[in-house]
Amino acid sequence: MSRESSYDHHITIFSPQGKLYQVEYAIKATATDGLTSVAVRGQNTVAVVTQKKVPDRLIDPASVSNIFKITDKIGAVMTGLNTDAKSQVTNLRRLAHEYRFDYGYDIPVDVLARKIADKAQIYTQQASKRVLAVMTILVGVDEERGPQIFKIDPAGHYFPYKATAAGAKEQEAMNYLEKRVNEFGQMDDQLVVETAIMCLQSALSTDFRGTEIEVGIATGNGKFKSLGDEEINSHLNSISERDI
Repeated sequence: MSRESSYDHHITIFSPQGKLYQVEYAIKATATDGLTSVAVRGQNTVAVVTQKKVPDRLIDPASVSNIFKITDKIGAVMTGLNTDAKSQVTNLRRLAHEYRFDYGYDIPVDVLARKIADKAQIYTQQASKRVLAVMTILVGVDEERGPQIFKIDPAGHYFPYKATAAGAKEQEAMNYLEKRVNEFGQMDDQLVVETAIMCLQSALSTDFRGTEIEVGIATGNGKFKSLGDEEINSHLNSISERDI
């Protein structure tokens, strides 16, 4: 075993290059399920889109989802290991409910992002903890700041975004979004959703059916919801007509 590789035995030991290999492994593992997720922030709306893959034909498709409602006003799309995603969602909901109990009002998106990022960072310090191999994208419409997107990685690193992506085709999706960054602030509700879908289609070089993707949206009224198959198909048809 090389001297360099021996530093990946414990998550709290830095290599001579200043790397924590267990954290790097966790970040790489977020793309192992092959899924890609996209989030786009518009003028009054924020939308998230991710692929939906049912691993077994015998599994009820309704039970498979990577988009979760954290509170009535905050949603999350989880990209990475499914079991770690469920654990992260539980942590997010617990933090949100504790904040509501302590302060009497719903937790803002940026505060929840900071709290879960702090928790993830602690996991990189303690050998008894395992870093969660999941990329978390939080979305919501804040009463003061408007639409918000935050992405939290396994190391506890987080930033607000105008649009972002995660997963196997993250770089391809980010390239698509960067070319349109000046357009996001003027987009209406429908265009935000369709831009996120078109970004995912471009990154994967494929067209989707309504059952192959999931879409979540938070609008000006602050409520977060997941779109049904009929609503998703309506957006897909609109995209097809636009291409024609």
